[in-house]
Amino acid sequence: MANPPDKNSLVELLSRIRRNHALEHATIHVLSSQNPKTSIVGRSDSQGFFIYADLPKEIIEKGAHTALHRLRSGEKNLAVHPNCGTNLLTAGVLSGAAAYFSIHGSEDREHKLERLPLAIMSAIMGLIVAQPLGMRIQKHLTTNPDPGTLEIFSVERLRSGKGRIYRVKTRS
Repeated sequence: MANPPDKNSLVELLSRIRRNHALEHATIHVLSSQNPKTSIVGRSDSQGFFIYADLPKEIIEKGAHTALHRLRSGEKNLAVHPNCGTNLLTAGVLSGAAAYFSIHGSEDREHKLERLPLAIMSAIMGLIVAQPLGMRIQKHLTTNPDPGTLEIFSVERLRSGKGRIYRVKTRS
């Protein structure tokens, strides 16, 4: 049976993920402003992040370095992104829970159907609240705009052609 990780190593792991997540968002902001018609998606982990975009490697690399420089210069707003999965998760949880609890407790199907308009309105309210809440969750929980000693040490193209994938590796 493996021992659980100690508290310090878990804190460091989460800190790296949060800083990489912020750098991923900042990179997407930079790339999107320079390539407004290009779809750009990212995914972070403790080793760096992936960028899914039909752009040349040189553009991805320059965008990531520019993003890191801008975060270091204090542009903390680059660390949060409106299309982040945190926002999608927040919206799903809030709207789903609101709809569920609007109908919960109704014993029969007919009574549940009578409460359907309430469930729909509750879900809509959940979606309205989710956008600013998701951004706050990003700002305070899932990203850290202070890169500290984080540095980019490689950018690799993992897949060429349509649907290019890049791996941006970082270290502290």
